[in-house]
Amino acid sequence: MIALSNSELEYLDNRAVVTMCVDPDWEPFEKINEKGEYVGIAADLIRLVSKKTGLNIQVIQTKSWEETLEYSKDYKCDLLSFVNQTPARDEWLIFTEPIFSDPNVFITREEHSYIENPKKLQNESIAIPEGTSMIERFRKEFSNMTVIPVSSEEEALKMVSEKKVDMTIRSLIISAYTIKKEGLFNLKIAGQPDDYVNHLRIGVRKDEPILRDILNKGILDISQNERDDIVNKYVTIVIKKGIDKELLFYIGYVFLLFFIVFCLVLLWNYLLRKKVKQEVEKNVQQTNLLYQHSKQAEIGNLIANISHQWREPLSKIGAINMYNIYQLSMGKEIDKNQLLKDCKNIESTISFMSETMQNFLDFYKPSKESIDFNIYSSIKSAISIIEEKINKYNIEIEFDIQKDDLSIYGIKNEWIQVWLNILNNSISAMIAKKIENPKIVISINDNLVSFLDNAGGFDNIDEVNIGNNSGLGLKMCRQILAKYNSTIDFANKEQGAITIVRYTKEKLL
Repeated sequence: MIALSNSELEYLDNRAVVTMCVDPDWEPFEKINEKGEYVGIAADLIRLVSKKTGLNIQVIQTKSWEETLEYSKDYKCDLLSFVNQTPARDEWLIFTEPIFSDPNVFITREEHSYIENPKKLQNESIAIPEGTSMIERFRKEFSNMTVIPVSSEEEALKMVSEKKVDMTIRSLIISAYTIKKEGLFNLKIAGQPDDYVNHLRIGVRKDEPILRDILNKGILDISQNERDDIVNKYVTIVIKKGIDKELLFYIGYVFLLFFIVFCLVLLWNYLLRKKVKQEVEKNVQQTNLLYQHSKQAEIGNLIANISHQWREPLSKIGAINMYNIYQLSMGKEIDKNQLLKDCKNIESTISFMSETMQNFLDFYKPSKESIDFNIYSSIKSAISIIEEKINKYNIEIEFDIQKDDLSIYGIKNEWIQVWLNILNNSISAMIAKKIENPKIVISINDNLVSFLDNAGGFDNIDEVNIGNNSGLGLKMCRQILAKYNSTIDFANKEQGAITIVRYTKEKLL
């Protein structure tokens, strides 16, 4: 026997007999046979609990499950064996820990499709034994289906087989047992609803909490091997003995069932891999689209900047040209030194315009060639692209360069995109906060480039550093830099935010 407390031992001394009501016809779990004996999986498990605890449990026989429930409600018995706990039964019973667990499954005819989500079924009927916890729960959770109450599991399975209803839902053990016993081989297991597992317990009348505690100690002392031995015993006993052909047919049916389940698993894995591949491709497309949108936005800014930068040089060239045309048309002699000076001014202006256009072409050209390029030069190219905005808001750009010849190996356009996003992030913050004397200090050191602004810093620096609330531009920076085994970090200083890019000199691409 297991160890009991003094109060529990005193209870046993005062209780010579504990009475129990059972389901008289619920094979293979429990049954009152022709000799009036209580047999089945539940019977053996409860006898094992009785042996471990010293309780003398006697069965009160009833004619039906309905009569058993009435006896239990009227406290004509102390225990109600092998039941699910439900709110309705909580009104007159308290319950032990589960003594046995068994999943519920949908049983349909062979032609019925697999049921992935029963809530999506329409105009389908299901037969469920009346008075069970299953019918109470199913009516509440699946109003989309017509519930047909029946008297037993056997009747429910026969109605499915005879096409009177579309399906039933019952315990896996009972379904397999009944299908074999009744020869209903046109039926199949068509799915398992989530959270529909029979956690079978012993119901105890509410005024007997000590009895419930004693039973719990016996239940918790049952090993898994003891449970398996009892189940295997009844599976063997209840199998109908038949001629060799029937046995072979049954074995073939079992193998076919396992084969179907195996195929379903393979199909599920295939569909899952296909879905994962589609999602990966979708993410790649979204990333490329994000990059292109950002690129297009910068091109728009660049065109506006070129228009602004070329307006004054073109006006200057036009003025020189107009003056010389006027001098010639008036028959006046043009001074040679002045003409040479005008030509040099025009040459200088055209050189400036050519450099501006080259920056445009370099940035716009979809180059994928990795090269060694000067860091300072690439940042200056980025600045020239947004120079109109920088001049408009009188933003001072200051450089602090450790070495003039520091370089990076990679696709230059992608790094210019990184510099642009960082600069635009700082400029946007300074504009939004209306900073007086806005300034960005760019430091170029060995393996590190930093951008320090005076816009007051990030509101939530922790979320920015883990990738949240940092905007699409900085998210793109992370993706580009990851290709080059480089990183981007953010911190708040006294005057504002500092963005630090740590780069590697290794040729990774």
